[in-house]
Parts: sequence; structure tokens; C-alpha cells
Amino acid sequence: MNGTTDQTRHQDRVWSVAEHLDDVLSKIDPLDPIELQLLDAQGCVLVEDITVPVALPPFDNSSMDGYAVRAADVADATESAPAVLTVIGDIAAGSGELPGIEPGQAVRIMTGAPVPPGADAVVPVEWTDGGTGQGPAATMRAHSAAPQDAGGEVRVHRPAAAGAHIRARGSDVTEGEPALRAGTVLGPSQIGLLAAIGRGTVRVHPRPRVVVLSTGSELVQPGEALGPGQIHDSNSFQLTAAARDAGAIAYRVGAVADDAETLRSTLEDQLIRADILVTSGGVSVGAYDVVKETLAALSAEEGTVEFRRLAMQPGKPQGFGLIGPDRIPLLALPGNPVSSYVSFELFVRPAIRALMGLPEVHRPTTPAKCTEAVASSPKGKRQFLRGSYDAEAGTVTPVGGAGSHLIKAMAHANALIIVPEDTTEVPAGAEVDIVLLG
Repeated sequence: MNGTTDQTRHQDRVWSVAEHLDDVLSKIDPLDPIELQLLDAQGCVLVEDITVPVALPPFDNSSMDGYAVRAADVADATESAPAVLTVIGDIAAGSGELPGIEPGQAVRIMTGAPVPPGADAVVPVEWTDGGTGQGPAATMRAHSAAPQDAGGEVRVHRPAAAGAHIRARGSDVTEGEPALRAGTVLGPSQIGLLAAIGRGTVRVHPRPRVVVLSTGSELVQPGEALGPGQIHDSNSFQLTAAARDAGAIAYRVGAVADDAETLRSTLEDQLIRADILVTSGGVSVGAYDVVKETLAALSAEEGTVEFRRLAMQPGKPQGFGLIGPDRIPLLALPGNPVSSYVSFELFVRPAIRALMGLPEVHRPTTPAKCTEAVASSPKGKRQFLRGSYDAEAGTVTPVGGAGSHLIKAMAHANALIIVPEDTTEVPAGAEVDIVLLG
């Protein structure tokens, strides 16, 4: 008798948003680190501190096409009295053998090429006659021509200070300096830095694999004609896109009919490629709520999924548990499109980010003035309304109504307006907290 009473009380419990989220995150750890090739590591979180093994740039090199010279040789150069230097050769990017420069000499040099011994400045080609003897007008044409014969001359019409137009060795980073810290998300510039310092692979938390499926015999693939009582499956597309936006590798399974055995076999098939499973639909108290029926009947060996009522709108019914031999997290979301998406943002997205090993898993929140009144919000429930946020004005405007089926309004929202549990109405001009989307 007592066991039955305890179970009934547990089922009757209403969870807060924070309690449900805390329970989800308490059961999720970052994925084990793996070594990945650089491009495969894009979007992943670094798990090691990286130091620079060699200075960048690794040698003094020219930042301009021009002539490597001794600054003292061109110190007095002017348009009317140019410095005349003997050109002893050419240095292209990637050159290994470098001629040494003596007083009165110059070497034609290309951008990125190593500065030769004896040179301490680079004169841009535009400041010279390009070795033609015809003045600066012929400079660019001459510099793009074939290599200049040693023994020719170049006239320099402007002085260049020591160090001019030279990228000094280590001017970017020095050997042994920290490059990236553990916890860094690897984007394009971080990948570029790793490549520049010679790292071909890197150790990271991998991006989670998220498997998304919708349930409902009424669902039809977009592009197919609708029959009586049918609707197009939008949830699996919306949630797969949301998972990818969160940083995951997402797989869309599509719609599964309201059949317990079909759902069970589908989930079993997907476990092998999932770090987290997301379903939508079938979690309330209807006669055909197949997700709840199927997952609530799992044996202890198969895992446990608990279905809950949350003090929130939209998204009251939620399910969460760990299934399969590897105890893969499964989040069962309600089927109405807005309820499903709001639930994803509040619970699934943080779970994905936690699997990635990110220190901050939540969307940012900020206060804003609500431009329109919210006439009615259910007491005792935290309401999430769609909103259009104007960052410059610091205002948010409700978009659409509160209905959980109004997917068009969701598509035009960039924020969720939070109406707390103890607030039943919000006057126009009142300050509210909002969750920023994207």
C-alpha cells in the first residue's frame, strides 16, 4: 500500500523548469576526448593546453615586394638624388640559399621571402625604379617580370628605416608561448593557428551525435501530398537543425508511426550511432501516446525513462532517462511544434553543450522592456512567449499568441520572453527577462 502511495505521489509531482534541467545535466558528462585531424576538430572543444613549438614567423621575412637593403645605404635617398645600389640576385618565398648583402648592394625580394644576411630593411618596389633606370612609373611592370640579372642596378627614391617592412622572427608568437587553452572551441582562426604552428591533429571532446525522430501516424514527409487528417512532419526537421546549430552532428530519422514495437525497434537500431536521443510527440496522457507507453515499460537492463509534468507553458509534459547498455540520454519532448522547440532550447541544447565539454551551456539572457502587455499568464507556471528583440532599443515585442501550434510566430522570433510563475500579467513597458535565440 505504501509503495503504491509513493509511486502515485511521484507521478503527481510537478517539477520546476530548473529542477528538470538540473536533473538532466546531473546525468551527463562530457564525451571522452579523442584525437582528430584539424578539419574534423572544427566546432569541438580543446582538452589540452597548446604551446607554440616554434616561433611565428620562424624567420625574418619581407612584408612587401621590393628590395632587401642596408638601411644606411638608402638613408639619404630622395626623388632627385636616389641611392643607386647593385642588385646581386632575387629571393622568392621558400628560398633556401640566401646571398649576403654588402654595402652598396640590394636583393630583389618577394612578399614572405626570408630576409638575407646583411639586410636590415626592405624598400617597397614602388619607392624604386624597379631596376629599369626609367623612374618609379615602370616599377610594377619590371618587378613582375623575369628575375633580374646580378650586376644590374636599382635606384631607390626614398629612405627606409632599419626594420622597415620586415616581419621579425617571433613577432606573432614566440617559442614556448601559450597558443590555445583547454576549453577553447575550435573555429576557423583557431584551426588556422594550429596549422601554422605545425599541429596536424588535436585532442578534443568530439561533437555529440544526436538522433532525432518524430512520432505520430498522422505525420507525412514534406513534399508528399497530405491525406485526410494528416500533417507534414516539421518537428524532426526543426529539431535536427537546432541540434546542428547547437554544435552537434545530427541525424534525422523522421516520423515513426504510433506503434510501440516499431518505436522500440527504431530506438534500438539508433543507439549505436547516438550520444543523445531526442523524440517528439507521444508524452502526454492520450490513449495513443506511444513514446510514453513504450519507454515507461523498459526493463531495468534496458534503462529508465521518467515522464514528468513541468510547471511551464508551453512544454508541460517531458520525459528523460538513460537507455540501452551504454545508458544513452534520451529526452522525450512534446509534439506541438512550439512546445517541442522551446523544450529543446531549455533542456536539449544545454545537454548537447554539456556533452561537448563547454563551460557555459545556456543561452544568454538579458533584460528588456516589453512593448506590449501580456494580459494573461497561467499562475504557477513559467511561461515562455515568442518575442522579437531589438537590441539597439533594448525592447522586446511578443510575436503571435501563446498557442503551442503557432510555428509561424516561432519562425519570426529571436527571443523567448520569460514570464515567472508568480506573474499573471505583464503591463506594457515593464522589464522582463528574455532568452536570446541565435
